[in-house]
Amino acid sequence: MSKWKEYKLGDLIKDIAAGPFGSNLKVECFVESGFPIIDGANLKGVKVTDNITKYVTEEKARSLHRAIANRNDVVVTISGNVGQIAYIPDNSKYLEYLVSQRQFRATFDETKVDVPFLVYYFHTRVGQHKILSFANQVGVPALAQPLKNFREIELDLPPLDEQKRIAGVLSSLDDKIDLLNRENATLEALAETLFRHYFIDNPDPSWKEGTIDDVIEINPARRLSKGENAPYLEMANINTQGCAPLNWYNRPFSSGSKYINGDALMARITPCLENGKAAYIDFLGNGQVGWGSTEFIVLRTRIGLHPFFAYVLTRYSDFRDHAISSLVGSSGRQRVDIDNLRKYSISIPDEKTIKIFNHDMDNVVPKIKNNNHEILTLIQIRDGLLPKLMSNEITL
Repeated sequence: MSKWKEYKLGDLIKDIAAGPFGSNLKVECFVESGFPIIDGANLKGVKVTDNITKYVTEEKARSLHRAIANRNDVVVTISGNVGQIAYIPDNSKYLEYLVSQRQFRATFDETKVDVPFLVYYFHTRVGQHKILSFANQVGVPALAQPLKNFREIELDLPPLDEQKRIAGVLSSLDDKIDLLNRENATLEALAETLFRHYFIDNPDPSWKEGTIDDVIEINPARRLSKGENAPYLEMANINTQGCAPLNWYNRPFSSGSKYINGDALMARITPCLENGKAAYIDFLGNGQVGWGSTEFIVLRTRIGLHPFFAYVLTRYSDFRDHAISSLVGSSGRQRVDIDNLRKYSISIPDEKTIKIFNHDMDNVVPKIKNNNHEILTLIQIRDGLLPKLMSNEITL
């Protein structure tokens, strides 16, 4: 068995720097394209993702040069969603990134530590505990003296070649998960294209004009016995980019939105609504009825339409714009007016078009569901291996 050695992170760090002060990176600095800025949305996993939404000019970025991160640098969230940590992979879209005001970046000595291994370590329960141990307990979550305390973290490391082997196994699982997610994104895009082709771009002039209530049931009544166990879904588990596998919590039913397999969920509250939070319900064989936050709008198709029609509609920009236009309530917690949403105008398709669309969806949706099954299996394998490999409980 290889010998593991204890280190302080400070002994492994070559350079570390916090993001710019807020006054140095105001909203008016942002441009439509240019030098990319990393924010919390890019730190959802082990690798920094390239779904960049904010940019500054090259000149502005260079004026904040200490906040520029390069490939293989590690980026850590300081405030807000504390505990987020990811590295910039070798195949990132950009060579350099500016970290936001809520982050810091660190460059490590790669002759001593494998960066992917290190980041995987901090995604374990033990690693997360070490980061969160210097988070404040009141107000907005934030790391106290983040650069100093991060350097003080102690951890055990195996030899470098073993670090790389362990990270390689975990990365191969993540790469497969990423591939399946990208395939699902392509399939969803195909479903959206077919939806637009049949119902938006080429509707039959003879179709009757109606409202969404004619083709979709909104927040349908569904009773569950009080105390009955059912999968529970929280807003945080909805992916903002498509129909991904969802995390469920098996809890006794009390109150909330009720839904069944094939229902579509759309966030009712802004800014979640504007960020495109939507989901297609697939219990993967673990039941038929679920429940969740009342901040979901449940949509269930009528008139024989394929259930995926409701989900694709939630992704349609005109429908989302109509939902946003109906927001009511205080500016900070506005919600969609359900009665107004029911007034959304839509052409009611004939049986022939419904049959063609349903046939197309029968070719697309099972592939998405099969991919989701495989993704969940791979996630379970990865999450089972991760703590055991990182604690030397099992070896390769």
